[in-house]
Amino acid sequence: MTLKPSSGTEREPNWAKSSYSTDEGAQCVEVATTPGTILIRDSKNPTGPRLAFTPTAWADFLPYATASGH
Repeated sequence: MTLKPSSGTEREPNWAKSSYSTDEGAQCVEVATTPGTILIRDSKNPTGPRLAFTPTAWADFLPYATASGH
């Protein structure tokens, strides 16, 4: 998965949209980093709920996310 930068504001972190996400598809994931936190959200619902991971938890999760071959 590669990330494409999306616009951010001063109040919002700079979100990056997954290259697997499209405006037409169901896979719409964005990731942002802040000091000490990795944030995940649905790009079609930017004001909706977010997941927050520590950098260690995110690094532990990535092998499982990429294991499916996507």
